Amino acid sequence: MVLYTSPDPSAHIRERSRVVGWLLLVFTVVTTLVLSLLPAPYVIDQPGPTYDTLGQVETDQGAVTLISVPESPDFLQSGELRLTTVTRVGNPESLPSWWSVMVAWVTRDRSVMPVDAAFPPGRTVEQNREAARIDMENSQQEAIAAAFGYLNVPYTSFVRVEAVVEGGPSEGVIRNGDIISQAAGVRVADVTQLRALIADNGVQQAITITLEREGNDINIPVIPRMSDGPRPIPAIGVLVSGRYDFSTPVEIQLENVGGPSAGLIFALGVVEKLTAEEIVPPAVIAGTGTITASGEVGGVGGVRHKAFGAAQAGARVFLIPRDNCDQVRGLNISGMDIVPVVTLNDAVDVLARSRGGAPLPSCSG
Repeated sequence: MVLYTSPDPSAHIRERSRVVGWLLLVFTVVTTLVLSLLPAPYVIDQPGPTYDTLGQVETDQGAVTLISVPESPDFLQSGELRLTTVTRVGNPESLPSWWSVMVAWVTRDRSVMPVDAAFPPGRTVEQNREAARIDMENSQQEAIAAAFGYLNVPYTSFVRVEAVVEGGPSEGVIRNGDIISQAAGVRVADVTQLRALIADNGVQQAITITLEREGNDINIPVIPRMSDGPRPIPAIGVLVSGRYDFSTPVEIQLENVGGPSAGLIFALGVVEKLTAEEIVPPAVIAGTGTITASGEVGGVGGVRHKAFGAAQAGARVFLIPRDNCDQVRGLNISGMDIVPVVTLNDAVDVLARSRGGAPLPSCSG
């Protein structure tokens, strides 16, 4: 029998393994670089900064008091009352990278959303910013009205058209500067009420909008359409603002923050500023929620992100609308109570309970 032998192959195997290893490393590095550069059709939401409504905030003119009441004495305020925000990374004109999106997918305090859901087609980034700015102004005005109502301070109100959406159902019939006095025959006192009346009317029939224009009353029928965005509602295609005549002037200054979700905290801040006795305990209190002039607290987006932002700011209590309880169930953040409220009165009661060390309501109970 003849046996044939060959050289030991281990050296060739080791050399081949080194080559394959280097190729895999190069492939991984190149893939990572490509992913870090290629844009992804998503946006990322994450905790944004918080602002103490009882303190000062930086503006283009320097540091200013966020909520000021020039004709009221400066009452003692030892606590912090922080509004919370969400920072959105990306827009149709500047998309985040795939790498950023993948990191956000596995990060607890961030979320990812398709860009078309965050910025509906047909509306520019600037139009979205303008709508958010008007929402912020409305929330400030309704917050002051809610605070005045809580304190039994009289005021008057009306709703003014700030812009008409191009191609919308009101184009050509409603004008900038019109005062909306009635909708469906009901006197309109604030923006929230107008939206509710339009929603109740639906999109199957026209709603009669009564306008005050150049000293005359005009009745205009408008058939609402469903709005764009993740939560469509019947709309008549106008941007409106609530205008109020307050007996005591209140100034709210906050730049580069939009949307209506700070209404609750603005209202609590105004109540604190106008009340001789402290209502905010000597601690950091944070919160979010829309508010109506009648003091009703409504749901908002991004509650989980805001909860993490509140915790990062050292908040002991985080106030949220009861409508948002489903979004925070199972979310446990050490050292911070997440407390649901329905009205401004509820929120003031929670602050009193917190000051006295009493048990606080929770979404689970």
